[in-house]
Amino acid sequence: MGKRDYYEVLGVEKTASEAEIKKAYRKKAIQYHPDKNPGNKEAEEKFKEAAEAYEVLSNPDKRARYDQFGHAGMNGAAGGGGFGGFDGQNMSMDDIFSMFGDIFGGHAGFGGFGGGGGQARQRKFRGSDLRVKVKLTLKEVSTGTEKKFKLKKYTPCAHCHGTGAEGDGGVETCPTCHGTGSVTRTQQSIFGMMQTQVACPQCGGEGKIIKHKCKECNGEGIVYGEEIVTVKIPAGVSEGMQVTLNGKGNAGKHNGVPGDLLVLIEEEAHPELIRDESDLIYNLLLSVPTAALGGTVEIPTIDGKAKIKIEPGTQPGKVLRLRGKGLPNINSYGYSNGVGDLLVNVSIYIPENLTKEERQALEKWQDAENFKPNTSLKEKIFKKFRSLFD
Repeated sequence: MGKRDYYEVLGVEKTASEAEIKKAYRKKAIQYHPDKNPGNKEAEEKFKEAAEAYEVLSNPDKRARYDQFGHAGMNGAAGGGGFGGFDGQNMSMDDIFSMFGDIFGGHAGFGGFGGGGGQARQRKFRGSDLRVKVKLTLKEVSTGTEKKFKLKKYTPCAHCHGTGAEGDGGVETCPTCHGTGSVTRTQQSIFGMMQTQVACPQCGGEGKIIKHKCKECNGEGIVYGEEIVTVKIPAGVSEGMQVTLNGKGNAGKHNGVPGDLLVLIEEEAHPELIRDESDLIYNLLLSVPTAALGGTVEIPTIDGKAKIKIEPGTQPGKVLRLRGKGLPNINSYGYSNGVGDLLVNVSIYIPENLTKEERQALEKWQDAENFKPNTSLKEKIFKKFRSLFD
């Protein structure tokens, strides 16, 4: 069964503002909160579903891609990448609370509903995202490609293995929260007595305190270094799209959650072919004799060259279609029929300067009946011209 529409999940219109989306998510999260629905598997799935929808719709870039491509725009890149990078159904509840706990002002438990209060969840630092640009040729867009980047980024400290502590005894349990990472506040609300767990002010929500800081990273657990990252880019991407590699951004402090690597797609202009979504356009300039007599001409394609037949009497503006010679359609990623066409637009070259012999030859045929446009041809050209303005 496919995923539900994210707007439907949150119960908002596609024109909803950022504030409306946040409000709708908070309402759904409270409704299906695990503390309010202990042991209810269906409620837990709906809670995760709402978190996944909110993660996409609260991000302007991801929301724009979702509006344009739907769920296909949130998946796609092999090797842990994709166009979204978030799967609420496969994330733990701890991961969701660490990402969206601020929606509730901390992790909220619903003691007034008899849910037994919330479990403590320690805070994990999240590393920042990295952004890089990659310029692709039409050939690379057609087949998909693999790119390698040497990134300057924060990586886990090898000396302390990311803990930030010097030696095995460098970390102790926080005396204020006793390792839970949070302290509890109880207050009256419209739902009854509501217990809210907020981050412990002494340890910052980590549940532990570093006694002896690592001499290499000064207790941060991360150091600035380099990493070579390989990015698999699927066929059919276009200018402005973004491929996301989960966990390939900056490392999080104290073995926290790493950020993502966002790869922005740019396209190199082809010297002869013009892209129109999944179709390619080539402007073929024929000589008058070739258009009149017909023949065979060579045109460029993504893979090289192709020969096409020109019928006698070919008129300017005629479009020849080479099916399957365009680009894969990212909307049909994974489908064998999602490939555009190569459209050859025929133009006729009229020489600007003529020799005496050429002029005499043309004057000889100027008044010939076959060289005069007939009424039906005039009407055909007029209709085509008018259609450009309809």
